Amino acid sequence: MTVYGYARVSTDGQTLDNQLAQLRAAGAEKVFSEKVSGAKTDRAMLQKALNALGEGDVLLVTKLDRLARSTRDLLNTLALISEAGAGFKVLDNPAMDTTNIHGKLLVSVLGAIAEFERSLIVARTGEGRARAMANGVKFGPKYKLTPHQKQEAIKRRETGETLTDIARSYNVSHQTIMRL
Repeated sequence: MTVYGYARVSTDGQTLDNQLAQLRAAGAEKVFSEKVSGAKTDRAMLQKALNALGEGDVLLVTKLDRLARSTRDLLNTLALISEAGAGFKVLDNPAMDTTNIHGKLLVSVLGAIAEFERSLIVARTGEGRARAMANGVKFGPKYKLTPHQKQEAIKRRETGETLTDIARSYNVSHQTIMRL
């Protein structure tokens, strides 16, 4: 069993010293650290820490917001930790400890809440979309030419004007004119 730490600050003006000291004092043998916004999901050192985890290992963070900025991000990360057979602990919140049954319960509850929240979002989005369609809103890409421009382009084509010349005058490709 190896205890890993992960430390992160958002800007170069901040220091990692306090987090590194806390993680080492808590038993972290190897600490992965980086200076990058938590909003970024592709954090290189976090990925290295997750890749290093094996069966029975533990990943420590000083505060939950050092690991994830959203419930979805947290749950995705916790799923990766769990798939590796590892545990997770937050030093300033002993309840967030998946190495014991109470922590596992808390993470399960968080997961259920996040899933419920996602279902609500999907339902509200669907309802909003249906209302918009009922009010005549059209979805999909915008047409490149108005109906009047289409009729005009067809007439110009019938008089022998080239696709390229017609397309240039409307600032579209010749394929757009050809599809009319």
